[in-house]
Amino acid sequence: MRTIRRTAATVATLLIAIAGTASASVASASAGPLSGTPASHLPASLTASAGAPAPVKPRGGTVDPHKVKWTSAKPIRNGGYLRVTWWSGVEPCTVLDRVRVKETRRKVTVTLYEGRDKDAQMCVMIAVQKSTIVKLRAPLGDRRVVDGAAR
Repeated sequence: MRTIRRTAATVATLLIAIAGTASASVASASAGPLSGTPASHLPASLTASAGAPAPVKPRGGTVDPHKVKWTSAKPIRNGGYLRVTWWSGVEPCTVLDRVRVKETRRKVTVTLYEGRDKDAQMCVMIAVQKSTIVKLRAPLGDRRVVDGAAR
């Protein structure tokens, strides 16, 4: 019984130490040039402001692209663009491949496709909120916005 307690205490101590080191690494990495690591070399998911979705652009060429549901699509720039936000995973394991937009007189259907980078190997399951900007052919006006992945 004493060995089990000692082992459990050791494991708990190691987990706390690892968690502290990981959070310190992320905090210093997101600091950018002051830490010696330019923020531009880090995934957007690590450099986004707290609470703000990480801005991403479609990259194309991902492996196994699939439709992804988004959580909001808000008109910006006088309705000529939409800021689409969704929950995702970290790069390179979860990458925005492309955005399909279908516009009609009554609605705008936006479909996001995500896949993984061809070089992604070991992936962690961490939720990250992301956003992308979509240009419309015509201002949104009274049209409703529909998620193409929700069908």
